[in-house]
Amino acid sequence: MKNLFISSTRWSKHFSGMNYNFFKMHASIICITILAALFFTSCQKESVSDAKSNSVLSGTNDKLSSAKGSDGNVVNMYSGLSSQTTWELQQARSATARYRDIKNAIKDGYSNINVDVPMMGHHFMRASIVDNTFDIRTPEILVYNGLDTGNPELVAVEYAVPIDQVLPEGFTGSNDVWNGTSGFPFWFVHAWVWRYNPAGVFNWTNPTVDLD
Repeated sequence: MKNLFISSTRWSKHFSGMNYNFFKMHASIICITILAALFFTSCQKESVSDAKSNSVLSGTNDKLSSAKGSDGNVVNMYSGLSSQTTWELQQARSATARYRDIKNAIKDGYSNINVDVPMMGHHFMRASIVDNTFDIRTPEILVYNGLDTGNPELVAVEYAVPIDQVLPEGFTGSNDVWNGTSGFPFWFVHAWVWRYNPAGVFNWTNPTVDLD
């Protein structure tokens, strides 16, 4: 009887040890499974986010390639504009074509005002023509990209009106929202007629432009 009791006690201890080890093993498996699931979900979200970003960039690159493949005129790539506004943008582009060569811009009185803004560019202003008159074919500012690398590219034209003057009508329609909060004493409006802007032809910044 004593031997039976001792044997029973040993078996009970052994069985308890087995239960504890069994619980530890399963707890570890559960933790690993949860961590793997969280990691997989995180990777999926990151992949979706990357896919969306790549899709936007791909769409922009496709449009740029399309423009280069035709007449290279990015104004034709913008949608939601009236025919009159599009015609006015074409006028701005045509009138500034010679300034794609920055030497011509400097020769005509545009000078670097050292306003270098990421997603916008390097600004060259012709101070002598700054007034409250809006002349589509004579922008007060030319915006370049690539100045630091020695390969300046004209990307936009910009119009400036002293902030204490009556704001002119500007382009036809209500798309050209003039900005008077830049910190400079002027109202400004951009027109991205040389570099396509996926955010809009009159948007303040352009995500495809840097300062290189």
